[in-house]
Amino acid sequence: MTALSLYIHWPYCSRICPYCDFNVTRDRGQSSQRALFEAILRDMQKQAQGLGTRQLASVFFGGGTPSLLPPDWVAELIAQARHIFPYTDNIEITLEANPTDAEISRYEGFRAAGINRLSLGVQSLDDKALKFLGRNHSAAEAIRGIETARRVFGRVSLDLIYALPGQTLDAWEAELRAAGALGVEHISPYQLTIEPTTAFGRAVRRGKWSPPEEELAEGFYFRTQEVLESLGFEAYEVSNHARGKTARSAHNVLIWEGVDYMGIGPGAHGRLTRGGLRMATVAEKDLKAYTAAANPIEVIPLTPSEAEEEALMLGLRLVEGAALNRLPNLPITEKAAPLIEQGF
Repeated sequence: MTALSLYIHWPYCSRICPYCDFNVTRDRGQSSQRALFEAILRDMQKQAQGLGTRQLASVFFGGGTPSLLPPDWVAELIAQARHIFPYTDNIEITLEANPTDAEISRYEGFRAAGINRLSLGVQSLDDKALKFLGRNHSAAEAIRGIETARRVFGRVSLDLIYALPGQTLDAWEAELRAAGALGVEHISPYQLTIEPTTAFGRAVRRGKWSPPEEELAEGFYFRTQEVLESLGFEAYEVSNHARGKTARSAHNVLIWEGVDYMGIGPGAHGRLTRGGLRMATVAEKDLKAYTAAANPIEVIPLTPSEAEEEALMLGLRLVEGAALNRLPNLPITEKAAPLIEQGF
């Protein structure tokens, strides 16, 4: 059976982080959340039509903050996915969460719902940095959340952000070593990116602060590789490090390897193959429009070259690279020759 991954986007957040440019909205206890949840269930059923028999290989709840979902809603979404598609016995089902006390109290409920891997938005283990990043947890809460997540789920990944204004390489190294000592199997360190439409983008334009110069940012990247490698974390992808192959994010690896994935929820993207053609899917971003639409998904056929260019871009994120036999329409050998001559 052809493998299929499933991404479910829940757009609500308790607060909007100043660096975030995802399709998110503030959670104010809106009564419309149930209607959105039901629209996500309908969208899953609708997109499954005509796909044929697929084997569900992974499920990823992202956002937004999907850990704000009631655990019984998460259980219902997982149950529907498993009803529609046969699934592998060792299927990875990940949920993104934050290490706040309120969310920590729900971890057991998510485990009972079927979640078996938690991706924690720690972002920093420094209280000053957490305040700058607009996070609503402390370093102590982060550590408490990690300890609870390891006990409940076993499989835990941490997100961290580096190259903050005023941050030093030695301070970042100390933070990485502290994170590595917490017993998690996976760390995703991301360089702070200034997106123009975010609060940080506006602050930088006004001259309130500046990100590190390119040379220093490069230093952060290489220090990250050195430290995590010394701690036993393999850099299997540009921003993802795991303690061995079994600790990798199966969902993300499947996406980077070009497996079909269904994107569900407002603003979600997907890639599906129908009749031998690769299709890009894009969901309606507006929550009300997504909820009300009978079919909130735009389907965009990709040409063979477009599909291969995407496969190349995604494959090159991985340490294994991209397989040439999957790229017959691209002049890889010709383009790569000068790079090979330069020692790449």
